[in-house]
Amino acid sequence: MFAPLSPSLPHALPAEHRERLMATAREVSFPQGLRLMEEGGRADRFWVIRTGTVELDMRVPGRRPVVIERLGHNELVGWSWLFRPHVWQLGAEAATPVRAYQFDAASVLALCDEDPELGREVTRWVGEVVAHRLHAARIRLLDLFGPYGAGAAV
Repeated sequence: MFAPLSPSLPHALPAEHRERLMATAREVSFPQGLRLMEEGGRADRFWVIRTGTVELDMRVPGRRPVVIERLGHNELVGWSWLFRPHVWQLGAEAATPVRAYQFDAASVLALCDEDPELGREVTRWVGEVVAHRLHAARIRLLDLFGPYGAGAAV
């Protein structure tokens, strides 16, 4: 069982900040099975999904990567670009063909430095996503490896 969806872009930022952020985006497409990011790799971009599904996964010693969460329309893929050491904490793979908006981390960080209010809103949005992903990872790993029912939401 997967946790409820994380905060999506249209609901996460005020319209004027969302518009400024979207002005830096470029449209990209990924075929099913393409790896968007690898755990431990350099985090220099992020995506907001337009169509399709992306699976976030985590390496587990002695096993195949474990799918932590499935993301869809308007959801953020990648948050490690915002926090040092800018290294991906999870992996991600296109579970279906995906169309997304791609953002260059350096450009967005510069925009946030220029406009501290925008920077606060982006940091709040990404922080909410991080909190959600931590909770989702905990529940998923308990479902897989904990005692029966350990991952059930309280």
